[in-house]
Amino acid sequence: MLTTAPFATPSAPAVDSSSQSSELAVSLGRAALSSSGLLVLAVLWELAPRLQLLNPTFFPPLSSVLDRLWILAGTAEFWAYCLSTARTWALGLCMATVAGVLGGLFIGLTPGVRTYTHSLIEFLRPIPSVALIPGVILIFGSRYQSGVVLITYAAFWQVLLQMLYGLQDIDAVARATSRSFRFTRLGFVRHVAWPTLLPFLFTGIRLAAAMALVLAVTAEMVIGSHGLGRGIVVAQASNATAEAYALVLVAGCLGVAINIAARLVEVRILRWHPSVRSAQGER
Repeated sequence: MLTTAPFATPSAPAVDSSSQSSELAVSLGRAALSSSGLLVLAVLWELAPRLQLLNPTFFPPLSSVLDRLWILAGTAEFWAYCLSTARTWALGLCMATVAGVLGGLFIGLTPGVRTYTHSLIEFLRPIPSVALIPGVILIFGSRYQSGVVLITYAAFWQVLLQMLYGLQDIDAVARATSRSFRFTRLGFVRHVAWPTLLPFLFTGIRLAAAMALVLAVTAEMVIGSHGLGRGIVVAQASNATAEAYALVLVAGCLGVAINIAARLVEVRILRWHPSVRSAQGER
């Protein structure tokens, strides 16, 4: 009587613990190197006023700034400043993104429009948004809408130009294939153009987000609308130097947080893209 041996269940491949530990060490080393610059800056910021290399009246130590920031964090006015700046930033960035995407698709996909609008774009794009402040004040006054207009104008060009670059980068074979299959304009945008445009679009949004925060704070400082910028000006005029630097530090932390969040969203949505996969070490 013949008996058959039971099939052996294939075991999972053994994970090399040494390779995992080496990857962890590399990640920790990169994190340490990336944060070393901030640590050096913090040490210099603390020591320079303490050693009288800088006048503590005009450049207080980091510890004094952090103490003042801790006190400010317990006040409602501080959070009102942060929310006002975030509102102005978000509204301006959203309007600029929508306008940039729609404008880029129209200019890039409509025959002849790119040629006729090239000189107009090159003329309007270099105009700094701060040059529009007098006209914006006349129309909207010192309300937050003035900052929204300035942000929308400046951030719009970042998104628009990246959209146009992305449309130029579409493969000629893909264009010919879409014509062979008689894709509609919407089908071409959805199946051919959009996958190519997404990396360019996220690059434009990241650039526009950083610029939008700078303009939000600048508009509040110059125009006087409510927000972190106005708080900085008021603190400076009141000789509250530590408070002014604390608000500047908060604005900087907001910029870092916005950049990190934008990058995480980009990696999440574009995890299929070769550039993201190579950056993550995938094959």
